[in-house]
Amino acid sequence: MLPKFIDTHCHFDPEDVASDLIQEATAARVGVLAVGGNAINNQTAQASGVPFACGYDWSCTGASIQLTLHPQMVAVGELGFDFHRGYSLEIEADQRERFALQAEFARRAELPIIVHTREADEVTLSALREADLPKTGVIHSFTGDREIARRLLNLGYFISFSGIVTFRNADLLRETARYVPDDRILIETDAPYLAPVPFRGRRNRPAYVRETAQFVAALRGMTVEAFAQLTNENTIRCFGKQAVWETL
Repeated sequence: MLPKFIDTHCHFDPEDVASDLIQEATAARVGVLAVGGNAINNQTAQASGVPFACGYDWSCTGASIQLTLHPQMVAVGELGFDFHRGYSLEIEADQRERFALQAEFARRAELPIIVHTREADEVTLSALREADLPKTGVIHSFTGDREIARRLLNLGYFISFSGIVTFRNADLLRETARYVPDDRILIETDAPYLAPVPFRGRRNRPAYVRETAQFVAALRGMTVEAFAQLTNENTIRCFGKQAVWETL
């Protein structure tokens, strides 16, 4: 029987039939954690019927942040920093405000956070140090080098790898995937984005996390079964047992 994996980060857009994608993933022995990031994706994540996270990403306005605790809510996110389309002190200040509001909610709710960082490593590290959350969380779809990973690990965060690690030009990221300790590594799809090889160019699906998992297991010189066990255990350590919606 195939070992079970957990896609710790996928999004459902309104045009998706979440139940079909979840059923497909279940048939492939893949569990699903649905993630928000804006008002629409927060709604689809919560409606999916699987454990979920709600949050507001870098593109949302501070006034739009409205978070409510729910029994199936296992994290706050995604939230974080993204300067890919430009940087200014004003943009940084706006993103820091959104981050701080949600980090405080996570503190009160005793939930971990799911962090996005793109071309914003130093600001992200600074904000995480300032937040000093008792329950940390995960840096999702990590794309950085070993040094950035080391500094994030020192703050207590998990590191999650998406299909990007399978891309041809991702040599530095593959080095990082070998470096992250066994007890801190997670896997995800970030569906519908970032489909792994051999599905690159297609719309990503939670079931495709198996391709990324098999790739990273081989990178680390592990059997697929051993890698499944450690990432499942890490998922529970990061998000709690309630994040596993089907018996492992």
